[in-house]
Amino acid sequence: MEATRIIAVRHGETDWNATARIQGQQDVCLNERGHWQARQVARALAGEPLAAIYTSDLQRAWATAEPLARAARLSPLPDAGLRERHFGDFEGRTFRQIEQELPDDARAWRSRVPEWRPPHGGESLLQLRERVNQTVHRIAQRHAGEAIVMVAHGGVLDALYRVATGQVVNSPRTWELPNGAINRLLWTPGGIAVIGWCDTQHLDNGFLDETTA
Repeated sequence: MEATRIIAVRHGETDWNATARIQGQQDVCLNERGHWQARQVARALAGEPLAAIYTSDLQRAWATAEPLARAARLSPLPDAGLRERHFGDFEGRTFRQIEQELPDDARAWRSRVPEWRPPHGGESLLQLRERVNQTVHRIAQRHAGEAIVMVAHGGVLDALYRVATGQVVNSPRTWELPNGAINRLLWTPGGIAVIGWCDTQHLDNGFLDETTA
């Protein structure tokens, strides 16, 4: 079976990203900078021979996928398997609030305890990794010999990087996951490999309010 080329994109910025508030599976929309990042992604990937664009069904990912989908004349395909990690009671809280209000859980979170789950419905790192691994394999095997885009979230892309590089869920993160970054991987039935990570050249000119430029 031929390989599937995966272009994995983290969604654009939201106000919750900018204020260090945990989003999880809350359906937060892009802010102005996030919409600009989405347009820059579309420009950066213009001309890529894409077979499909998959996206988390949360609106910050969907809105990031839309400009690229229009340019590529494709309809975004929502997939709940690409949703961000469920953070339970952490969702809606800032990092500081979590430290103050849920100190024991904050310690487990910082320590990346593999089996620990945020209270009230949260996913463990092991559960997230398994979901991401299954989702990516399920989607990629449909597109052997083709290139596809997956628009997802920081936690999802972190798990994907670990799967591709064979790292455990609680190893220290040494790679970046900025909003709007483009990451490239190669899938075969035998596994996933990282080809390029954290391409932000399309964002290097900085944000400019195009309505007043």
